[in-house]
Amino acid sequence: MCGKEFATAIEAKQVAQQEAERQQWVVEKADQERQAAVIRAEGEAEAAQIVNAALIKSGSGLIEVRRIDTAKEIASSLAKSRNVT
Repeated sequence: MCGKEFATAIEAKQVAQQEAERQQWVVEKADQERQAAVIRAEGEAEAAQIVNAALIKSGSGLIEVRRIDTAKEIASSLAKSRNVT
């Protein structure tokens, strides 16, 4: 084998190895993103269960408190508006 052919073969091997490492990194990144999505979904499900349990425990009281708070915010915004008489 010529020196040039040998160098070309070594370079091709290095390029192939780098591409294999890059593909492995892509797969690992996808796995991490999938795992993050699962963890996020589990957290959201747990939060929904907590809110649901709170609503069951407190009845409609929590909803009424939120309605009152929202009404206060709307009334405050309207009171500050120049277009409302």
